[in-house]
Amino acid sequence: MKKTTSNSIKRNLITALSLMMTATMLASCGSGYDGSESRKSGSYNNERTTAENYRYSNVTAGDTDGTANIGGGYNTEEYNHLTENGYKLVSDEPLSTFSTDVDTASYTNVRRMINDGWEVDTDAVRTEEFINYFKYDYEKPTEGAVSINTELSDCPWNSEAKLMLVGLQAREAKVKDVPTNLVFLIDVSGSMEDKLPLVQQAFSMLAENLGADDRVSIVTYAGSDSVVLEGESGDNSEEIVSALNSLSAGGSTAGAAGITTAYKLAEEYFIEGGNNRVILATDGDLNVGLSSEEELTDLISQKRDSGVYLSVLGFGSGNYKDNRLEALADNGNGNYAYIDSVDEAKRVLVTEMSGTLFTVAKDAKVQIEFNPENVSAYRLVGYENRLLNDEDFEDDTKDAGDIGSGQQVTVLYEIVPNNGNEKTLKYQDNESKAETNELSGEMLTVSVRYKDPEASESKLIDKSVMCSDYTEAVSQNFAKACSAAEFAMVLRNSDYASGLTAQGVVDYMEQNNVDNSELFELIYKYMQNGTGSEASYW
Repeated sequence: MKKTTSNSIKRNLITALSLMMTATMLASCGSGYDGSESRKSGSYNNERTTAENYRYSNVTAGDTDGTANIGGGYNTEEYNHLTENGYKLVSDEPLSTFSTDVDTASYTNVRRMINDGWEVDTDAVRTEEFINYFKYDYEKPTEGAVSINTELSDCPWNSEAKLMLVGLQAREAKVKDVPTNLVFLIDVSGSMEDKLPLVQQAFSMLAENLGADDRVSIVTYAGSDSVVLEGESGDNSEEIVSALNSLSAGGSTAGAAGITTAYKLAEEYFIEGGNNRVILATDGDLNVGLSSEEELTDLISQKRDSGVYLSVLGFGSGNYKDNRLEALADNGNGNYAYIDSVDEAKRVLVTEMSGTLFTVAKDAKVQIEFNPENVSAYRLVGYENRLLNDEDFEDDTKDAGDIGSGQQVTVLYEIVPNNGNEKTLKYQDNESKAETNELSGEMLTVSVRYKDPEASESKLIDKSVMCSDYTEAVSQNFAKACSAAEFAMVLRNSDYASGLTAQGVVDYMEQNNVDNSELFELIYKYMQNGTGSEASYW
């Protein structure tokens, strides 16, 4: 985006939103409500659980039980608490190891909250999913399934640190030649009544893009599970869409029974060398049988060695159970997206179908080794619930994230340079080389392990980053990733970006001509809502 385009977007949005704010202010004259009550009412009460804080922060007039009334219902959304990664001393912990993540659910779920005028629950914000929602221009792999891209520059929110971007780019598979065996597992319980039409639209769009060699089954669950369609040819999209449109919602939610039946069908119609996958659509509000996060994790972990992959699509609001759905995807060789609109359904299931449905690198892990001669400390931005023990990196039995066809994984590290002369691991083991300055210019080494979809042994690729790789001018990749990370940190009230504001993110985007109108618009909407620290901006 050129500077003039960026400023034009800003001017147009400010004009429109200013008119909206004026109308809102006139409509609320005399109410005595100043727009700041919701944050004040519960977000800083440390005696409440995270889920309780979120419910209290959205209480409407007349509610006295700490539960928000939303459209006649009550807000019981659940999110796991995340403690931000802190700085690590290289002298103590020279290795940083984590599982890859291509999920995007956090970004679109938070987008829903902002668009609906809710205060954002900080635990709903997973920074890496904000970063990975957007696409980057990385070099494609010339061999193997994954390439490593890196960039080193200044950290825009911390003047005392540098920032390193690591971008993994997966190869694009020839998916047209790969037959697909899909099981649509659809929650049709009572809590899905107002969400089911969007689910039906989403799966209908996917069905219309399948072919004669593909197979589709449909399993539903409410009080019990039911097989609606079994092994139908993808060429018969009319039959599939008709079966989807016949669904109605009602009853309790026995999700575990549905999961078991869906995997049984996926295995019955299993295609050797094909893409075998269960796609679960639900709000996660399970209340019959196995329903806790731990129980669901145990169940899905038993299924992942079947060769059947899992995609989780989240829907709805008010009773949404993000913690359970993320656990299912993370432990079921799967990915996790939140669908807040027909456009998002099209993005996930049509436009980016190959990435969503076709895995090219499974159990992908990243390990960074820092050279203590040149790096004093570091901080991994996001990926808090993806951390692994250092020894897990070489353990091929350890489950990790999967990367789909053409997908990307983007990672940011804050790095504090060091002029010391300590050496460990690779750098310690090569003291003779260091004496001849062959390693003294290295800042770190990025290593990636992954398995081919049918393999049990991993492959290793790596890339060294030199101090001389630093550049003051940044690429669009770098600036776009920084913008997404900064906005996530604003929403999380991050301790590592104190003083950073939403307006500051906009300023950074304009200064670097970031081509991302989607993020611009969401930030302005957030400021217009007045639920964060930006209320005074308007």
